[in-house]
Amino acid sequence: MVTIQADEISNIIRERIEQYNREVKIVNTGTVLQVGDGIARIHGLDEVMAGELVEFQEGTIGIALNLESTNVGVVLMGDGLLIQEGSSVKATGRIAQIPVSEAYLGRVINALAKPIDGRAIGQKASSVAQVVTTFQERGAMEYTIVVAETADSPATLQYLAPYTGAALAEFFYVP
Repeated sequence: MVTIQADEISNIIRERIEQYNREVKIVNTGTVLQVGDGIARIHGLDEVMAGELVEFQEGTIGIALNLESTNVGVVLMGDGLLIQEGSSVKATGRIAQIPVSEAYLGRVINALAKPIDGRAIGQKASSVAQVVTTFQERGAMEYTIVVAETADSPATLQYLAPYTGAALAEFFYVP
């Protein structure tokens, strides 16, 4: 029969208490009230910042833009078809931004600064394809970045495309 020593138990408990990490992480969460046409209304998210990225339960990312006293208006960065009323949303603590560097030169990117030149451009994007082809034929892609959101892209991404272009242009601007 095994005998239990009170000193051993006491030492084990003492070690566990010393190793205990009391770190508390506060997560700013909310609930979807309404979703449609690329916009979601969220109740909660009391500490969200304007322009902050939020993540929906099913993985879609959005940007908090309309901060009201009773709800937050969030622009969806995707189609949001799986977002339902009552699902949860959490603030990420990060403001929306894109990376900028010379690595983008010669690339075709979307409004989220993700390269899309590796995939086929659909028929609705034929005008974009023609412009890119012209740039390539004349050697202009060496110093050009094309930001493209086509007609079949979500309206929110079409809205953000000029801002992406402006952010990239600021990086390369030399007064």
